[in-house]
Amino acid sequence: MNEDVMLVLAGGAGLVLGAVFFGSLWWTIRKGISSTRPALWFLGSLVLRTAIVLAGFYVVSGRHWERLLACLLGFVIARFLVTRLARPPVEAHNVAAKEAGHAP
Repeated sequence: MNEDVMLVLAGGAGLVLGAVFFGSLWWTIRKGISSTRPALWFLGSLVLRTAIVLAGFYVVSGRHWERLLACLLGFVIARFLVTRLARPPVEAHNVAAKEAGHAP
């Protein structure tokens, strides 16, 4: 029973780590595009995001591969959730596609 609770908690931690990783990636892209030094934004963000996630995986796993796997599963689920939430509205995409057809 105790190990089942730990697996659920590891999955929840993976969700949080994934939300932090992919949410900050989305934020970095938005900031980096308008920055005068985008390479600094992207490189700094990559190093920081990767360090946070690797440290989180290490702490959560506690040298148990089952917890690491549950954390990784939560991380992947968070990727799908963040990409779904950060997607532009469908109407804006359709309007842009229609306007692209009117170019000379």
